[in-house]
Amino acid sequence: MKEYVFKPQGVCSKQVRFVLNDGKIDNVEFTGGCHGNLKSIAALVKGMKAEDVIERLSGITCGFKKTSCGDQFTLALKAALEDKE
Repeated sequence: MKEYVFKPQGVCSKQVRFVLNDGKIDNVEFTGGCHGNLKSIAALVKGMKAEDVIERLSGITCGFKKTSCGDQFTLALKAALEDKE
């Protein structure tokens, strides 16, 4: 079990903290951004495999932006998985 901190770019959220426990996501906390939506994402992904979340959220955009908080979270997850190898 390891905690990660990631600073998203190009979105409203300023930071995401999460724990990976044997490849599964736990305790996701976004700082800044659309509070209700980000709490929802955190609740939905809890207990899921990081790879499954990457597959579902990767490439999602927000309004006119080329990325979203969910998409940025996938970058954090990819970095965390690479860190484990």
